[in-house]
Amino acid sequence: MTELAYTEPRPKTIAGATDDWELVIGMEVHAQVKSKAKLFSGASTKFGAEPNSNVALVDAAMPGMLPVINAYCVEQAVRTGLGLKAEINLFSQFDRKNYFYPDLPQGYQISQLYHPIVGEGEILVDMEPGIARKVRVERIHLEQDAGKSVHDMDPAMSFVDLNRTGVALMEIVSRPDIRGPEEAAEYVRKLRQILRYLDTCDGNMQEGSLRADVNVSVCKPGAYEKFRETGDFGHLGTRCEIKNMNSMRFIQQAIEYEARRQIAILEDGGSIDQETRLYDPEKGETRSMRSKEEAHDYRYFPCPDLLPLTLEQGLVDDVRAGLPELPDAKKARFVTDYGMTEYDAGVLTADVANAAFFEGVARGRDGKTAANWVINELFGRLNKEDIAVENSPVSADQLGGIIDLIAKGDISGKIAKDLFEIVWAEGGDPAEIVEARGMRQVTDTGAIEAAGDEVLAANPDKAAQAREKPSMAGWFVGQVMKATGGKANPQAVNQIIRAKLGIE
Repeated sequence: MTELAYTEPRPKTIAGATDDWELVIGMEVHAQVKSKAKLFSGASTKFGAEPNSNVALVDAAMPGMLPVINAYCVEQAVRTGLGLKAEINLFSQFDRKNYFYPDLPQGYQISQLYHPIVGEGEILVDMEPGIARKVRVERIHLEQDAGKSVHDMDPAMSFVDLNRTGVALMEIVSRPDIRGPEEAAEYVRKLRQILRYLDTCDGNMQEGSLRADVNVSVCKPGAYEKFRETGDFGHLGTRCEIKNMNSMRFIQQAIEYEARRQIAILEDGGSIDQETRLYDPEKGETRSMRSKEEAHDYRYFPCPDLLPLTLEQGLVDDVRAGLPELPDAKKARFVTDYGMTEYDAGVLTADVANAAFFEGVARGRDGKTAANWVINELFGRLNKEDIAVENSPVSADQLGGIIDLIAKGDISGKIAKDLFEIVWAEGGDPAEIVEARGMRQVTDTGAIEAAGDEVLAANPDKAAQAREKPSMAGWFVGQVMKATGGKANPQAVNQIIRAKLGIE
C-alpha cells in the first residue's frame, strides 16, 4: 500500500514582549490496558462498581500476598508497541517506585524504569490533508494504577476507593517533538485512535481510561533544531509538567496558558522552576502542585517479588501476524481504492467502527457515492442525535440498499432522502418500502412530456423568456417535478423541457 505524502507543519510561535518564542512539548499518556483482570491479580476492572468491591488481597497489600503477572496484559502491551512501529524488548523488568499516597496501600508502585517492555516507535499526527508531524515514541512501560481518594462525601474526612488499584496501565512516553497546543491534542487523538483500532485500550477519557501528563517548555527559534542535532536538552527551556489531563480542549488551553506564563517570567528576567502543575479549567490557568521529582527521588529498585520478564520471539511474531489494518494504512487505501479525498478518508477512518460501517456500505458499490451518503446523511444525523455508529437505526445493508435503488434509477436523490427518513424511523427493507408506498421514480417519458406540456402551456410568457435566457429552464424543471410529486426522473425532465423550449 502506497503511503500518503506529508509535509511537517511549522512550529507554533508566540510573540512575547521582547522576543518570539517556540513551544516544545512532550507527552506521557497513561492508557488503561483493555483487560477483564488487573495486572497482578484476578480482580475485575469493571468501571462503576461499588467502592472497594473490585479488590483482591494483593491489591490491598495484605501481608504475604505476592503479585502474579497477567500474561494477557503483557500481550496487549506488545500489540500496542507493534502498532506504533516500536521495538519490542524480549527482556524487561519490573521495578518498585517508592512514594506515599493515601490510596497506594503498598507504599510503592510496581512499574518499569530501566528495562521497559517496548522501546522506540513513532506516531504520525495528522493536522490537515497533506500536513502531519512525525512524533517519536521513546518507550512504553507497564505499571499498576493507584486507587482514588474521594474528598466530597464528608466535610471533615476523605475516603479511599481501591477499585482502580492494580489496574494495568501502559505509560506511553513521547520525545519532545510536539510543537504546539493543537498538535498536542491531535497527538492524543491519534494515539487514542490507534489504541482503539488495536483494541488494547477503550480510550474513554471520561472514565479515566486515557489520561495525559503534558510537559511544556519554551525556547528561542532555532534552539529546538540544535537539540535535534546534538541531543543536548540544554538547548531547550526548563519544562513544567501538567498532570492528569483528560480532555483535548483542556490540553490545548493548558499548554497555551503555561507557555505564556513561562514567557512572561523569562522576559521579566526570572527563571522557570521545574515542577508539576495542575490545570484549573474554571479559571483557565495552571497552578503549582509540587516540585518535579526525578528518578532518584523515587528510590527505584528491581521488584523482588517478580522475576524479569522474558518473551519468546515467536510470541511477538504471532501478535504481529494478528495486527489489524491500522488507521494510516486504511486511510491511504480508502483514497486509492475508493477514489475519495484525503479529507473524506480521514473522516471515515477516524474510528474503527466508522470505517467498518462504510466498508459494509461501499462493498460492490461506487465508493464516492457511498462516502457521500455515510458522511453527510448518516454521520450527520448520528452526530445531531448523539448516537454512536454501532447503534445506528439504519444498518449498512439498508443504506447500501438505498444507494442501489438510486443507481438503478428506481428513485431520485430527493426520494432517497425521504426513504432514508422512513428507514431511520421505522426500519424495513428499502426496496419493499418503495414498492409498498409507490415511491418509484417516474421514468415514463410520455407522462413526463404530458406534464411538461401542461406547465409550458400555462406559462407562455416564462417560456418565451427561457428561450432568450436558457438558465430559466430550471424553473420549468422544478414545476414538472412538483406536478409529479417529486417522482419524475430529474435528468429526463431536464432533457425534455430543454428540447420543448428548443434550447441546446
